[in-house]
Amino acid sequence: MIAHPGANIIPIHGKAPKIHESAFIAPGSTIIGDVEIGAGSSIWYNCVVRADVFTIRIGERTNVQDGSVLHCDPPRPDDPDGCPLIIGDDVLIGHMAMVHGCTIHDRGFVGLGAIVMNKAVIGSDAMLAAGAMLTERKVMEPRELWAGRPAKKLKDLSDAAIMGMKIGTAHYAENAKHHSVAVRDALG
Repeated sequence: MIAHPGANIIPIHGKAPKIHESAFIAPGSTIIGDVEIGAGSSIWYNCVVRADVFTIRIGERTNVQDGSVLHCDPPRPDDPDGCPLIIGDDVLIGHMAMVHGCTIHDRGFVGLGAIVMNKAVIGSDAMLAAGAMLTERKVMEPRELWAGRPAKKLKDLSDAAIMGMKIGTAHYAENAKHHSVAVRDALG
């Protein structure tokens, strides 16, 4: 098992987090339970990824920025599917976001301080603006920009906007490598 200095990796209910060896887990972060984190992904400082009641899956090269909270809800008699949290590849989740029991497809973007609620869906290359709240069961189609509380569609995204999101994701993947070395040097 790869060490993640300063991070709390906690098994619960017989489920231990599965973290790819190339993922960066920053000090102060807490990863609990039935979590899988893919290759090249990064969980930044003081995030909580808590899968104590159901599953959380995070794809490859996805970044969850500082202070974000990720959780899910279990199956229940009135909801046998429950609300797992499924996050695809190359997703960017901004600082202090709250992401709960939803699906974010590949290259989706969640802005700073945004909230995504149970069974909501963010399509590929779609962007939820900073501070927005995507309420339960709302579906953002690919390449859409939504904003507000509650969030509503503003427009379709241009190729330039989508390229900007890709650049941001690539930046975080590279920056995570530098932080991984710095943390290892500082904390051993």
